[in-house]
Amino acid sequence: MRIIVLMKEVPDTWGERTLNVETGLLDRAAGDLVLDEINERALEVALTHRDSHPDTEVVLLAAGPATVPVSLRKGLAMGADRAVHVHDDALLGADMTLTAEVLAAAVRHIGFDLVIAGNLSTDGGGGALPSMLAELLGVAGATSLSTVKATESSVAGRRNLESGRFEVSAALPAVISITEALPDARFSNFKGIMAAKKKPFDTLTLADLGISVDEAASRSIIISAAKRPPRTAGIRIEDGGDAGRQIADFLTKNQLIKGRAE
Repeated sequence: MRIIVLMKEVPDTWGERTLNVETGLLDRAAGDLVLDEINERALEVALTHRDSHPDTEVVLLAAGPATVPVSLRKGLAMGADRAVHVHDDALLGADMTLTAEVLAAAVRHIGFDLVIAGNLSTDGGGGALPSMLAELLGVAGATSLSTVKATESSVAGRRNLESGRFEVSAALPAVISITEALPDARFSNFKGIMAAKKKPFDTLTLADLGISVDEAASRSIIISAAKRPPRTAGIRIEDGGDAGRQIADFLTKNQLIKGRAE
């Protein structure tokens, strides 16, 4: 079995994240760049499966700028077998639809039985890419799984919703996304870090994937961007015997509670 794990390099959530107001894009140079934590959990799902199925190959796949290989090496040190990086200047500022099309082309290029992704990235937060990828690949998609069990021919898991809990399954090949309910990623050791330097690492361009520059034009355009305005001072309520009524009036005015009919 070949499992492809989608990886994404994102600004560290513990640092400051800012937009470039000229381009409208995330300023990735403003802080440290790390693998998205949800993708590390997705990798752990793949590695756990390989622990009991040694014939499984785990491949990392990421699209992004020239900094991405450093992050992918971390995934290799954790235990992945090889990595593929899609890097092309035409992808700068790519929206979700273009990203999904490029990743789908890369997945076809690599060949797969199962694709595992995180359900939601910490930078864009779109949450739709796994479903878009399944649609483009023409395979089943099972999203936001809190448990995962894969066999040579199928994958199954639990999906928790506000309205209940569902057990889902799909025949392979398939695309799944997982939630933070899955275990934390394992730590890489010195042996893994040294081995990562020798593991196969491929870099693909749009031309390698059969995508022209014209086709890679972003589908959405940023009209304008501006810094978030500074927070203003809140309303201070002094208790002169009517603080309760002042709070109730404030909540009613902001439609947080329904006022009592007079």
